[in-house]
Order: sequence, then C-alpha cells, then structure tokens
Amino acid sequence: MSQRDLCVIGVAQRTTPPPGPAPEPLDSWELVARLAASDAGVPGLVNDLDSIQVVYCQSWSYDDPVGRLAERLEATPRHRIYSGIGGTIPQVLVADTAAAMHRGELDSALIVGAEALATKKAAKRAGEKLEWSHRETERTPFPWTPPPAVEGNHEVFQAWETFPLWDTARRAALGISLEDYARSMAEVMSAMTPVAAANPHSWSPHTLSVADIETPGPHNRYVGWPYTKAEVSVMDVDMAAALLVTTEAKADALGIPADRRAYLNSSCYAEDPAGIAERADLGASAAMAVTGDAALRGAGLELDDLRHVDLYSCFPSAINLACDALGLAADDWRGYTVTGGLPFHGGPGSGYMLHSIAMSVEMLREQGGAAMVTGIGMHMHKHVAAIYSMSPGLQLPGDVQAEVDGRQARRPLVDCYDGPATVAAYTVAHDREGPQVGLVVLDIPNGRTLARFREPDLLADAEQRELVGQKVRVATNGTTNTATW
Repeated sequence: MSQRDLCVIGVAQRTTPPPGPAPEPLDSWELVARLAASDAGVPGLVNDLDSIQVVYCQSWSYDDPVGRLAERLEATPRHRIYSGIGGTIPQVLVADTAAAMHRGELDSALIVGAEALATKKAAKRAGEKLEWSHRETERTPFPWTPPPAVEGNHEVFQAWETFPLWDTARRAALGISLEDYARSMAEVMSAMTPVAAANPHSWSPHTLSVADIETPGPHNRYVGWPYTKAEVSVMDVDMAAALLVTTEAKADALGIPADRRAYLNSSCYAEDPAGIAERADLGASAAMAVTGDAALRGAGLELDDLRHVDLYSCFPSAINLACDALGLAADDWRGYTVTGGLPFHGGPGSGYMLHSIAMSVEMLREQGGAAMVTGIGMHMHKHVAAIYSMSPGLQLPGDVQAEVDGRQARRPLVDCYDGPATVAAYTVAHDREGPQVGLVVLDIPNGRTLARFREPDLLADAEQRELVGQKVRVATNGTTNTATW
C-alpha cells in the first residue's frame, strides 16, 4: 500500500430518457461533477481540483471543453485533458492519472463524460436548432487514426459491420451451425437484460427473452447480419457520468471514510492489429487474453476471486471473444455486466466505461470483493482491463504489447486483388429495406484482402449457409474488390 495509490471517492451517473430534452453536455458535465463530489461528501472539492479530464464528446463541439467546465466549477486545475475517442478511454485516463499520482504530480482529479446524442438526433429530425450555451465550433479533424487503405477503399467504417466478422469466424472455427450460433448469441445478450431492467441508470430498462433478441422483425431488423438490432450497442443516448479520484493521502486529509473508497488495483492496456483482416485468427483476441491475465496478476487475483465482472458488450463478439480469452463461462454466476450492457444500458460514445466503473464502485461499497472492468476501442483493436476493490494496493503492469504480438501471427493486407480467394469471415449489411451489401475478409496467396458483394442471390446465400471456407472469385477495378461465387 502507498499513500499515493489512487482511490475513487465519488461517482455519479445521470440518464435522461425521452420524452423531454436532455441537458447539454456542458450542463451534464457540471451536474455529474457536483453529484460525484456530493457522493464523496466533499462538495467543495470541485473548486480545488488538480486535474479535470473530459472524455471526447460527439454531441457538441466546444472551443475549450475543459476550460468551459472549469469555469462552471470555479476551478483552476493545472492539469487538463480533452481525450481522444474509443471505448477504452475512461479507464486509460484513470490508469494514467494513477501513474501521475504515484509520481507525485497529482492529488485529485475529475474524469467526466456526457452525450446528448438522442436529443441531437431528435432535434435534427424535427428540423430544430439546439440553443445550447455555446455555439458549436468548427469541428477539428476526428481524433482517430485512419484505417488501412483497403478498409477505406471499401468504406468499412461502421462497427456494426466489423464486429460480426469476429463472430462468423469464431462460429466456423467451432463448427456450430448458423441457427445454433444465432441462438447462443441471443442467449448471451438476453442474459444482460435483467441487469439493465434493474439499473435505474439504464436507457432501456426492459427484460428481453432469447426469442425477443434473435427473431428479426419490423422492430428488430438485422443490422449487420447475423446481428439483430437488439444485439447492437445503442449510442444515441442522453447519459453522463463522473469519477472523482484522489490519492490515499488526499482521501485521508479530506476525511473520506474507508467504506467509501474504492481502489484501482491494476490496469493493463494493449492492442490487437488495427486492420480488421490482419490477425491470422479472426475469431480470437490475443490482446484480450494478455490484458485480462496481466490485470489479474497485478492485483494478485485469479478469475474465481472476482465478485463482479463487466465486459465491454457493444456486440455479441465482444463478449464471446472476451469469455474465450479469460476462460469465463457464458453461464458464469457473476454474469458479465454490472450495468446491463451497451445495447440495453446504453453506450454513450466513448464514455461507457465511466458508467461501468461507477457502477462497480457502488457494488463494491455494498458487497465488497473485487471487480474487473474491460473496454474495447475501435474495431476490436484497443483493449483495456482493470481491477478495482475496497482494498488499497496498486500494481500497473509494464508494457505487454510484445507479448500480445508474440501470441498472434499477422497477415499482410493487399489493397487490390484479382483471382481466387477463400472466405475467412463475412457479414451482410442491412437497412430498413433488407440486405444491401456484403463484406468478406478473404485469404489470398499473398495475405488478406477485403471485397464487397451485392447480388441479391449472393446476399441471400450468405445468410443461409456457412460461407467461411467458400472459394470465391475476386475482381478489382483498381480501388475496390468484388467477390462472386
């Protein structure tokens, strides 16, 4: 134990479901910041913060997000961060803050995020202009790394089109039929809905049966086959959350009771290949396995020692690959969410992990034990795992990227290709009218490539039988590839 270990002393969440307008992001940041300080029992701490960190907001673009919040809180933090994007961001911010605290650079920090994407979407549909406190500034370039050329050329940008790829590859590797695998995915997602139904912060607090989730229909269409709408993360939500963290010494000075302090015990980050087609085994994640193992080792725990688990659950493959990587059974008594999952609790932009951490802290205060939270960024690319408990002691593992890279082979990406190929993974994108276009990851003699297919009979065929292993013919126009069989 160190007097400079990071402890979470205050948490807050706020969800504003329709009808009615949500607070704008700046208002929500201030609201949950003050609620977190009240939760800690030190309302005045928001005026005396060393650091204010804001998770990237997709709803609105402010000229100076952190500065605007600091002004609202009447704070003058010397350390200010406005983050990039991705589902790992909140935990990475916490881990970086913990490291800074151990270096003696910080004693207190506020980490906050909010989205009003549902309100913004509703206003757009109604042709209304939102009158928020500051004009939306000209947006700076989106804070992400552009995808490999072969993905950009084939317009592969949406997560609902990439995450199904991992499940089709996994399904084929396990030799499970399309029908049985669809049922298993629905079982995974249905198991989260009672948690969402019991969570007062959930966007969609309803219990859904396996049939409700797996059966396509007018209100549950396919999005990226084999995923129905009920299996897809809901990002258009009005939600906010905040974490107030301090060093152990600062918590002592503030008089925070021991039973209100939750400690970060370990956190580990690593990356799988950025390209969706690069990893040789498309149905597994080496980074998930390594970060999960390293986080547990850092906390001196094994999987069975955990009382609470929250796996990032944007799509079924996120849970399936994480369970495989951790050795967690799909029917484990702890389940795999403390919030209810991104499709049901809601997944506010890059801020979901603020909610999973906040909920874990609340559960630790009530029930004790230890909690694991995980995050995924971009297209199954970035991964983080962390352990929290009511016991002090922090061990941040060193860089584990070399171990991740050593566990998986990479396939070179080829932008344009003419010739025979073999399907390694695939999906079919739907809109409200039905199937529109297919995407295939292809094994070719000199690596991997992507291709599209659009013929109605091929789209139908892809959804009726196992296409992984299918021999196809690929033609290119010098930019995009087209597959036929």
